[in-house]
Amino acid sequence: MNKRITSKEIAKLAGVSSSTISRAFSGDQRISGRTRKQIMSIAEEHGYRPNAIARSLNSQRSRLVALVVNSIENPCEGQQLQYLAQRLQERELLPILLCCAGYDDRAHLMRMASAYQVDHAVIFSDMVSMADAIQIFRTARPIMVSFEPISDPNISQLLVDGSKAAAEVIEKALSAGRSRFAYLTGRNSSWIDKQRKRWFADALARHGLGFIAESHGDYSYDSGFKEAVMLLRRSPVDAVVCGNDVMAIGVRDAATKVLGRRVPEDLAIIGQDGVNLAMWECNDLTTLALDYPAYMDTIIGFIEDQALGRESATIVTHEYSVRWGSTC
Repeated sequence: MNKRITSKEIAKLAGVSSSTISRAFSGDQRISGRTRKQIMSIAEEHGYRPNAIARSLNSQRSRLVALVVNSIENPCEGQQLQYLAQRLQERELLPILLCCAGYDDRAHLMRMASAYQVDHAVIFSDMVSMADAIQIFRTARPIMVSFEPISDPNISQLLVDGSKAAAEVIEKALSAGRSRFAYLTGRNSSWIDKQRKRWFADALARHGLGFIAESHGDYSYDSGFKEAVMLLRRSPVDAVVCGNDVMAIGVRDAATKVLGRRVPEDLAIIGQDGVNLAMWECNDLTTLALDYPAYMDTIIGFIEDQALGRESATIVTHEYSVRWGSTC
């Protein structure tokens, strides 16, 4: 392994002080453009990069952002994270990704990230304890995304509401003659999944209806496909609302390829998330969708407020809209 050149050695080669080297890389205006250009040229020649860990100790800012998610296998989370990571990197902030699925000691996972003195923590995962996340990341003032609302003056919260969009979908389904609805849930322990089901249940209740059947998947295509075969064979449903888009696509394929149902003529299918996959022509799913750029920009706003020392916690709610496809 080649020995790394130090800032003192770069300073000697450039004929300047070590503090001038630091200023050159921090964008300090107290040095001339000519001096900065000379330092950068020498640094590039010798492969020198400032030690970010040392700089963070001096500035007490690590520029690290912990992103706590369930799984990046889920297209919805992957789509969100792609956009968020890009926005963070534009601000020279580096994400640390923590995937909770398949990891039993999630508090330990968060403590590992916290040991790096992260400046910010964004909690997407509903597999972790809110109390643990708040305690572990207390110096980073965690941002809770799509969690059950909590009363804590130090926590910023990004909530979602799909009640209006769900009501809109139910109205159309009823006008098309649907009356026997089923719900395919993702995970019983998920608060957001229970909330999603409630949006549709409340909309049905206003018409004196309810779900006549329910099945339980795990947000995967395979679970949507398998559960749909059993559900549609045992229950005379004519509409299935799914906890996410991926399961909804599995339901559609099971209904059409195994059971010979026509979609939407015999069976309406509704997803939730609005992922890009749902918009492909071969899927063309009717789904509840968020404006993901605006959604992620709210998180960026929270982070920027924290960086500027604005201490008051904020609660922002984003509403879903209906992305109409050919399945309902």
